[in-house]
Parts: sequence; C-alpha cells; structure tokens
Amino acid sequence: MTLTASNRPVLADEITDKLRRMIHSGEWPLQQKIPAEPELMATLGVSRGTLREAIKALAHGGMLEVRRGDGTYVRATSEISGAAQRMYQDHTQEHILEVRLGLDTQAARLAARNATAEHITAMKALLDQRRDAWNSEDYPAWAQADWDFHVLVAQATGNPLLHELYVSFGAVFHADLLRQHRRSGFNGLPDEGHGKLVEAIEAHDESAAVDSVNRNLNSCAEWLRE
Repeated sequence: MTLTASNRPVLADEITDKLRRMIHSGEWPLQQKIPAEPELMATLGVSRGTLREAIKALAHGGMLEVRRGDGTYVRATSEISGAAQRMYQDHTQEHILEVRLGLDTQAARLAARNATAEHITAMKALLDQRRDAWNSEDYPAWAQADWDFHVLVAQATGNPLLHELYVSFGAVFHADLLRQHRRSGFNGLPDEGHGKLVEAIEAHDESAAVDSVNRNLNSCAEWLRE
C-alpha cells in the first residue's frame, strides 16, 4: 500500500495510539529499550516513515526517549507523566515537596474512603518489605518498597488521574530517598505517613490519614531546610 499525504497522518496517529497502549499496559517496561525499527515495522505492518512519525510524537510527549546510536527507551507511561518529569527538572526539591503535600493529603483522604481489603493487605506487605530491606541495608530495595507503597495508596483512591499524577513523581522521589538515607541519624522507617497511615485507611478515618501524611511530609520539609 502506498501512503499518500492525505492518509499518512491518519495512519501515523493510529500507530501512535498502538504504541501508547503498549507502553501504558506495561508491555514495554519503564527504562527499557523498545524493539528495533525493523521488528516494529513488521509487527505493525507500516513503513519506516510512519513508524518514525509515531515515535517522534511519543518522544515529544515525553513517553519515549530516542538515544542516537543506541535505540529508543520508555521514559514514562503517559504523556502526563512525561511532561511532569520534564517540569520537575526546572524546580527545587522544596517546590516538588509542596506539590506532593497537596497530592498526598488528598490521596490519603480518598484512600481512607475507598481502599479495599486487598489494598490494605498489599500496603502492609510493602511495609514489611520496606522494613526488611532497611534492616538488611539494601537501600535501593528499601527506597523502591517505600515508593511502591505510596503509589499503592494513590491507586487505592479510586481516582485514576490522581494516581497517574502521583506516579510521575517516581524518579524524583526515589532519588531523594536514596540521598536521605546517607544522612547521619536518618530514620528510614518512620511510622507517620506509613504504618499510621495504613491504620487510618483501614479504619476509614480520613482526618487521621491526612494528619499522618502532614506530619510525615512536614518532617521531610524540615530535613530539606537543614
């Protein structure tokens, strides 16, 4: 089939949407290289030009990163997340924490209202992983479990947009945790915003959930000011 100027943009949009779904579904994991052009062209049944238009669109949206001489990597699971990651590079840790405070308190409130028993069980399991990793000095695993816990709280809200916005903080949050653990006297297992938050969510106590988050993030803000 020969693509004309009139039908090529439509096909490129269709391929862009297919690639977007592959990324969003997790078929192509974050930070991993996507298949090479020849494989994608054969799989999707499109020309090199159409494929490159689709990849360019997703790279512009922040979902993909084209590395010359290496390949194309998944940078974010959505355009929202990709755009947010670019914006975070231009702002201070204090600004990011202030935005997180708004998201975290709303996430805590909604999770206390909407979380299921399965959510609660999964939260407790992640806190166990977090504790075990910290005690064994496996700090990357500790940071990952901590972040996964917060993402699960956001997911438990039942609000997919809030969850997606929260996920966009991932790289920044993870890097901050790994920096913090090197500080003398740093407590890697604070109960506020974690254990107490789960207790409040399980009790469907929205006020207690919000209070727990506020105390935890206020202590983080104090650490940044020192």
